[in-house]
Amino acid sequence: MITRSGQADLPLHTGKVPQWLYERMTRMARAIVEAVVSDYGTSSFLSKISDPYWFQALGSVLGMDWHSSGITTSVMGALKQAVNPISKEVGLYVCGGRGGYSRRTPDELMKYSDKTGLDGNALVRSSRLTAKIDNTAIQDGFQIYLHSFIISDTGEWSVVQQGMNGPVGMARRYHWHSPGVRSFVEEPHACIVGENLGKILNLTDRNAGDTRQGIMDITRENPVKMIDEIRLMVLPSHHDVTYRDVDLKRLGAVLVIAYDRKFKDFEDLLLLDGLGPKTLRSLTLVSEVIHGTPSRFSDPARFSFANGGKDGKPFPVQTSVYDETFQFLRRSIDKAKLGIYDRQRAIKGLVPLLDRLEQNFIPNMEHFQKYIDKEIKESSYHGGKTAAVKTKGRKIKKRTEPRDKQLSLFS
Repeated sequence: MITRSGQADLPLHTGKVPQWLYERMTRMARAIVEAVVSDYGTSSFLSKISDPYWFQALGSVLGMDWHSSGITTSVMGALKQAVNPISKEVGLYVCGGRGGYSRRTPDELMKYSDKTGLDGNALVRSSRLTAKIDNTAIQDGFQIYLHSFIISDTGEWSVVQQGMNGPVGMARRYHWHSPGVRSFVEEPHACIVGENLGKILNLTDRNAGDTRQGIMDITRENPVKMIDEIRLMVLPSHHDVTYRDVDLKRLGAVLVIAYDRKFKDFEDLLLLDGLGPKTLRSLTLVSEVIHGTPSRFSDPARFSFANGGKDGKPFPVQTSVYDETFQFLRRSIDKAKLGIYDRQRAIKGLVPLLDRLEQNFIPNMEHFQKYIDKEIKESSYHGGKTAAVKTKGRKIKKRTEPRDKQLSLFS
């Protein structure tokens, strides 16, 4: 069955991804993809990326703003650059992208199909139909400007695409996942759930018979069933990470692992000896992205505490922590390829340890802001950086108000 697997509503934000962060995002994204595929396979990765909560957590771990629209463009751009050079090794390929890159998706799919023996025409049709349904067949006020098609060498695929509604200052991200490429007409499409911005119109193009028939199927499906099957995420407009945006029990358990000395002798942490507390905190959240179950991503803002955010929320990106986390993860993946799984098991063991700690952890909301203030203060000692925009003068100025236009995220 082909169905949209989820949807996310995000506030439009200005800004660009600086080169120092983009390079790190690409390296970390590659390591995370390799780890997921190695432990769970390509199908698991496609399932994860089709979950809006997991996607948001991934973007936060990579150092992007935890809630803004830019996370979609930057994460997919980094994934494309990270995955495609090793597509034979991981069995995945990323097509499309933003603007003009989205229009290259059919050509990229056909080239990849020639290499793998997949049905390129069927894949191109699936790509066009997902875009058509989200952009035209179901008109919800959001115009698609990004379309990314992620495919495995077995023909399974996921789609991540994003539309923009300038007047309301919001973007909407759509996630699709196909456990098997079939006709869109054979199965009902999942409904759209979100704030009603006016009438929703069906496609009336005379040449879109198959798509029109697919839309008719939606009207016959039980609305309750469709609402239950779709995962909807609507993120707030405020930029600061507040205690209401995270699960304090989960975040607290991460900090206990990182800072409480009595856990240094715990079996799962022995092989992580030598890592500083900030790197251990970062590695714990990265391991959750790789090994965590879907229920653990209900508060994606929490994952911004791995390395910080490019606009300084909750604190500046701590580049030395980012680099040390990546290097440890990279070495664990390389050793596993040689049959040495000690570090890989240690990283994987962090998630069940979190589960056990959370059961008895009692959070203190008063400590939350103090912890953020402390991280902001200490960031300069750990290579803390933000994506400040330089003006023609000597001043450095950051823009935070949404514009009607989605800015280019890459120079």
